[in-house]
Formats: sequence, structure tokens, C-alpha cells
Amino acid sequence: MKKILALIIALLAISSISFGQQKLSWDNWNWLMGTWIGEGGGQPGQGGGTFSFSLDLNNKILVRKSHSKYPAVENKAAVVHDDLMIVYPDFNGRATNAIYFDNEGHTINYKITYSDNSIVLTSEKNQNIPIFRLVYTLLENNTVDTKFEMSQDGVKFMTYVQGKSKKLN
Repeated sequence: MKKILALIIALLAISSISFGQQKLSWDNWNWLMGTWIGEGGGQPGQGGGTFSFSLDLNNKILVRKSHSKYPAVENKAAVVHDDLMIVYPDFNGRATNAIYFDNEGHTINYKITYSDNSIVLTSEKNQNIPIFRLVYTLLENNTVDTKFEMSQDGVKFMTYVQGKSKKLN
């Protein structure tokens, strides 16, 4: 009987300190959810493409898929870029993290901050690797400005690719 009582007390203690499911809120992302089409410019050249944001895994994660094409210019071949990013919550249920993968073999871990009309994803600092920043800014008429930047010091950022997109749905 003492063993059973000790087991019950141990289970109650463990359950009281374990992480429960947190209520997730995707409110900061509502305006960005859906499918977008756009054109942009940057170092690869003038291009176009689509991206989408949608909830997955019973609304536990947010998935961004992106497809871009950049035509051949001068002595550079045409480029097709596909990527996948997963936004996921911290233990408090806030979407503060993201991980990015692309068809060029890049993986980027991001921390996320929010303002009234922008979502800013900034990569972790790693030795000998640039810091990346991805900024979505809501403009008028269902338009979003997307800017991908790089920095060596985390202070001075250089725009690598930027473009405006219109919401399709």
C-alpha cells in the first residue's frame, strides 16, 4: 500500500511540473496567411514567384512555402528557388521561432519579433556566418513588402532581395 501511495504522489509531482499544452495564438500572422504572388528585385536579378502561409498540425505550426524564378541575366543562368519555413511556438505558446530550409541546402534558425505592421525574423549569430533578416511589412490594398537582408555585424544590413506581393486569397 505504501508503494502505491508513493507511486501516486510521484506521478502527481511529475504531472505538476511537466509542460502542459499552451494556448496558441496566431493573431500576429493573420494578415499574412494565404497565398501571395509578387515580383521583386535583388542580386539574382528581377524575378517573380509565389509564397503561402498556412496553419498545419492542428494549428500548432505555421508553414510557409515559397517558389521564385529569376531569369538568366548577362553571364548568370536562370535560378529557381524553393523554400520551406516552419514557425513554431515557445513553451509559453508564442510564435517566437522559425526554421527555414531551401533547395540550395541552406538552413536558418530565426527568432521572431513583431510590430504593428511588420513581422521580423532575425537569424541567430554564428561565427563566420552572416546574420540574416527577413521582414514582412503590411502595406495598403492587400500588399506586403518582403525584404531579405544580410549583415556581418548584426547592425548594418544589406538588402539581398526585396519585392512587393499581392494577396490572392
